[in-house]
Amino acid sequence: MSARKQSVSFSEAAYTFAEDLVRSGEYPNVSAAVSGELVRARAAREAERALLEAEVARRLALPVEEWAPLGEADRLTGAARARLAATRDRGDGE
Repeated sequence: MSARKQSVSFSEAAYTFAEDLVRSGEYPNVSAAVSGELVRARAAREAERALLEAEVARRLALPVEEWAPLGEADRLTGAARARLAATRDRGDGE
């Protein structure tokens, strides 16, 4: 596996975590710890995405008569619409 040298900055907590992984013997050095944990994070995200996609596919495959009613659209989006209106009224763009 080729390595790409890159300079990065870490918070004190993140660097301490990487050092702890090295001290515990999980990785030979901080660079390997960062790379290894990024690989683990990527795998976890991909697994999470696959689960979500499978659940969406499962629900879409249900016959229409088995769908659970969601209620009126205003009830689903009412809180978001109220927050957007409040933001607009304040004029803060947030």
